[in-house]
Amino acid sequence: MLPLDPQADPGRRAWVACPSCDDARGCAPCEERRSCSAHWRYLLTNTGSLLHLQCPSCTHVWVHESGFGATRSLWSRVTSGRAAGR
Repeated sequence: MLPLDPQADPGRRAWVACPSCDDARGCAPCEERRSCSAHWRYLLTNTGSLLHLQCPSCTHVWVHESGFGATRSLWSRVTSGRAAGR
């Protein structure tokens, strides 16, 4: 298990399902895609619509494309995926 990132700040949150632990399963507000007080994620950083998140339950770190706001171009998504070895 990873430690919490030094950038983890409870004041910067996002409500996105964790792809690792699925801790929000069975939570009525989460299943209705509303924010709840228990199942939020640390928003470590963001670049436009690309969010860098960490789950406080299992400490999993991942990147999530929200598609909201200033989205990145298709070219930047393709080239960043290659650079990351995806």
